[in-house]
Amino acid sequence: MNPTKPIRQQSRRLGPDFARFWTAQAASSIGGQISELAVPLLAVLVLHASAGEVGLLGAARWVPFLLLALPLGVLVDRRRRRLLLVSSDVVRAVLTLVVVALAFSGLLTLPALVVLVGLLGAFTVLFEVSYQSFLPTVAGREHLERANGRLQATSSAAEIGGPGLAGLLIQALSAPWALLTHAATYVVSAVALLRISTPERQPVPTGRGVLRDLGDGLRFVRRDRYLVSLVGFAGIYNLFAQWIMVLFTVHAVRELGLTAGHLGLVFSLGAIGALLGAAAAPASVRRFGAGRVMVGCAAAECVALAALPFVEESWTVPVVVTVLVVVFAVNGAGTSLSSVVALTLRQLRTPDHLLGRVNATMRWLSYGVIAIGAAVGGIVGDALGTRTGIALGCAGSLLTVVWVSASPLRWVGDPRLLATHDSRGPAA
Repeated sequence: MNPTKPIRQQSRRLGPDFARFWTAQAASSIGGQISELAVPLLAVLVLHASAGEVGLLGAARWVPFLLLALPLGVLVDRRRRRLLLVSSDVVRAVLTLVVVALAFSGLLTLPALVVLVGLLGAFTVLFEVSYQSFLPTVAGREHLERANGRLQATSSAAEIGGPGLAGLLIQALSAPWALLTHAATYVVSAVALLRISTPERQPVPTGRGVLRDLGDGLRFVRRDRYLVSLVGFAGIYNLFAQWIMVLFTVHAVRELGLTAGHLGLVFSLGAIGALLGAAAAPASVRRFGAGRVMVGCAAAECVALAALPFVEESWTVPVVVTVLVVVFAVNGAGTSLSSVVALTLRQLRTPDHLLGRVNATMRWLSYGVIAIGAAVGGIVGDALGTRTGIALGCAGSLLTVVWVSASPLRWVGDPRLLATHDSRGPAA
């Protein structure tokens, strides 16, 4: 009898608590994809928003990452993370129901929607920072690459079904009904998280002020060349990708003549590429090394988007939809695969007691620029037209390839060799 066999079998299992965590993440992902299409279409179709106003709405969603990510990172390292996750889900469900109620009553205005989207964004920041910091506790650091791969694959699968479901709900009923479905997914997520039984260590108080604790996270990221490289990768790409996507929704409806159903179909079928990219992450890293994968993904993501300005309104709808599906499939494969590698590397490089602050710092820098991209994209679209605005955003996104190719990331082989050993375990 081989005494190591049970250990190996156990190491291949992520356990029932990870399954519950996985369920919560799946529900959040599906709801997020529904909202991704429903909110801007609610603004365009019901409130008759312009490109600039849609950009303002997109900025409101992401500004909380700029304003709140860092202090919330300190909070995440000072509190049990599961409670923060559940609280975030409950509050977001309530806020979404407020949007739905105002829409059904005819009282919803663009300023009110911007404020509510901003509040939703604030609790999304708390959820995102807590979620990435809680995963090592549930899955164990030795299983992070596999756990992140499964979670990313689930997010990609949600991208397949979510937009299609949103498109159908909007087309058959209305955008508020789609948002009502999103509120229900928050409840499912909260219930799944409440069922997790893995013990979570009570954080030890540092006895120091918020600013000093916050500075620890900033300094840790600044001194790690790999984390700095990851920030640059995500920051440059996210800025221009949001610029492009804010304009694409308006352009697709008003210039290309697509309906909500067409857009749902485009995003759903295009997300198949993201699913395949996430599933291929472990094998790709083993075969080519993390660095080559990251460079290849950056190139695929940006070059695919560069095709968008060349799609003509004179083409038939089936041709337009087919081309857009290919564009978003290639883009999704690159973003999904690179996200798995980047998140795993970040979690391996960071000690558990700093995870909240480091994740918050990374989110602050890489997601905060999304608000800038949304606002600038909307302004450029209003001034120069959506097609020209998209073209300028695509040109800017190519800077991502330059950054990654010149960074230390290109030399990374096995991410596990760069792991930081943390003397503080994930649970007590």
